[in-house]
Amino acid sequence: MRVLGVDPASAGPTGFAVIESDGRKYRVLHYGALKIAAKRQKSSAGAALRDVHELLCKLLEDFRPEALAVESVFAALNLRTALRLSEVRGVVLLAAEQHGVTAHSYSPREIKSCVAGYGHADKRQMQLMVRALLEMNETPEPTHAADALAVAVCHLQTRRFEERFGVGKNGAAAVRLTRNSRETAAPGHATAQRPPGIQTRQ
Repeated sequence: MRVLGVDPASAGPTGFAVIESDGRKYRVLHYGALKIAAKRQKSSAGAALRDVHELLCKLLEDFRPEALAVESVFAALNLRTALRLSEVRGVVLLAAEQHGVTAHSYSPREIKSCVAGYGHADKRQMQLMVRALLEMNETPEPTHAADALAVAVCHLQTRRFEERFGVGKNGAAAVRLTRNSRETAAPGHATAQRPPGIQTRQ
């Protein structure tokens, strides 16, 4: 299975990552972050959204993923930021629908619990855990790209749990949280079980 992970941003770069898996081995095909110049953002209300849409359409056409995974809006954000982020997510969902790809949303806590074993892991912890899980030679930069990789990993692992335990997304999330609560010794010391035979390609 091949999945496109997206970390939408209200103002900063939008992260993206393409990962594929055969159920045991993972391989990173592509990742990065789209940074839109301030001048471009100010040129019109929809300029940045157009650029994000064009990027995602190109990724969907070039890599042809079976699924798209995107981070959901964080409830604790202020209203203005939440509205901007929702606009970007709308563009992401639109691109997926236009290309016949099913979109899946995961909360920040779900993603952190799945990848780092701790729902409140910080940016640096997430970068290091993504690098370890995917056996990458370098720490993924910028953090938005690392977050997109984490979203993609979260979806692939969720699919694994669904197939293994025969449960839906919510059930898979509960199983992961239960497992992670046993594996995590204390806050700030996030640990995660590495899937077997992970391979990457830069």
